[in-house]
Amino acid sequence: MITLKGTAVFGGIAFGKIAYFKRKQGQVKRSRVEDSGLEIARFEAAKAAAIGQLKELHDKARGEVGEAHAMIFEVHQMMLDDGDYIDSVVNIVTSQQVNAEYAVAVTADNFAAMFAAMDDEYMKERAADVKDISERVIGILSGAEQGGISFDAPVILAAEDLAPSETVTLDKDKILSFITMGGSVNSHTAILARMMNIPAIVGLGDALGEHLDGKDAIVDGFNGSVYINPDAQTLAQMKEKAEADAEKKRLLEQLKGKENVTLDGRTIDIFANIGNVADTAAALQNDAGGIGLFRSEFLYLQTRDYPTEEEQFQAYKTVAETMAGKKVVIRTLDIGADKQIGYFNLPVEENPALGFRAIRICLERPEIFKTQLRALYRASAFGNIAIMFPMIISVEEVIDIKKIIAEVHSELDAANVPYSKDVECGIMIETPASVMISDLLAKEVDFFSVGTNDLTQYTLALDRQNPQLERFHNAHHTAILRMIQMAADNAHKEGKWIGICGELAADLELTETFLKMGIDELSVSPPYVLPLREKVRSIGAAKPK
Repeated sequence: MITLKGTAVFGGIAFGKIAYFKRKQGQVKRSRVEDSGLEIARFEAAKAAAIGQLKELHDKARGEVGEAHAMIFEVHQMMLDDGDYIDSVVNIVTSQQVNAEYAVAVTADNFAAMFAAMDDEYMKERAADVKDISERVIGILSGAEQGGISFDAPVILAAEDLAPSETVTLDKDKILSFITMGGSVNSHTAILARMMNIPAIVGLGDALGEHLDGKDAIVDGFNGSVYINPDAQTLAQMKEKAEADAEKKRLLEQLKGKENVTLDGRTIDIFANIGNVADTAAALQNDAGGIGLFRSEFLYLQTRDYPTEEEQFQAYKTVAETMAGKKVVIRTLDIGADKQIGYFNLPVEENPALGFRAIRICLERPEIFKTQLRALYRASAFGNIAIMFPMIISVEEVIDIKKIIAEVHSELDAANVPYSKDVECGIMIETPASVMISDLLAKEVDFFSVGTNDLTQYTLALDRQNPQLERFHNAHHTAILRMIQMAADNAHKEGKWIGICGELAADLELTETFLKMGIDELSVSPPYVLPLREKVRSIGAAKPK
């Protein structure tokens, strides 16, 4: 038996034979041509055909994984129409008197090398994208077959790597799992795989070669292991693990439609945290009562420039409509610290966690903030949207926010743009300052949501990104729990509700404690909704103090 280790992209256990995918591309030959104009015309025709294919892929992906993840195919269309890319192909054809296939291949190599050499992780990922679009154009020019990957029987698909266009065209009924030599958890392929619910492992390295084609294997998508020609003991262990996972899911499925109520009648809202529009499907699939945290910064992280008001509006509107009246709490832009975006041109800071981030950026750059608020309020006409502001440390910040909101309302009214007049506005409780003045803040806002990740970091003076401090990190620290209790008490004194949206909300060891504190809502990653419901329904004495 051979064991390979990689990075898990999506959990699950798969048993089957490995089918090694070899891309039909072949070596592009260089040929001298007499008529450069004819070659350029061939390239333009192939480019137009490729854009047509990408539009079809976009529509297919949007139906399967949502608009946010289908956007990669819009990006690919834009890359094909990029002036620098086109100029390079045309220049190579005309200056070297060569065929279009060769010019596209050289351009792809040059641009991919340029992207791969960049420090920015997002830009590095574009190296695979430029290769993907170029291979598509070359395939059209050479008459190579296009289409998805299909097999006669379900297989574990292995590959050096898979392009986004290849992943989305997979016949999911024939794919048990996919495993790749390269790739990363940040790649579009990995994101699409998670959304398509395909157990997947990336980064297995050179040990995953074509010599494994046809071998029996087991993929453990939970811990990133692949077992080649598994022995009897491993096979038995993995079957037991798969059966336990299936049984757990089956039992949890029975909780769908049930109330989140304790044995003695205490009820709590269980919502889901999401990072993009496509995650809404997972929230609904897991029977979440609403969205407790929509991390809107991911709309900014996945683009090369500031998302427009219209782009944001469409995203917020889609989530609001999809949730069909259930509450959708959208957190305004929260970048800085560990979430850096190049086009914001943020200053380099010695301690970014204590620096220019979140609401501080929004108040200092109100044009960015107002664009997002306009989109949010426009979307509020299509569902039950609430707005939440991160990293609040003073009442003055809340007052400043209200002034900007009033300006947005005036602009929308002047333009006769409909929006809800009853949008709840709340704040994140994630700094010790916000806890200590929570009695004052509760008079100014409609709700609190505790961000336990940062609250723990700032209260314990521990950088959560530093692995050397792990032994000192204690999310159950008495100080943290006392702070949550204080915020809850002050919220309730003013008749306001309070939730928890940090990782601690999914900690089943603290569920009963939170209920006794009087916490009204817990928001967790979609897969934790049903386990949390199960825990709540098993608690016998959870009345708040």
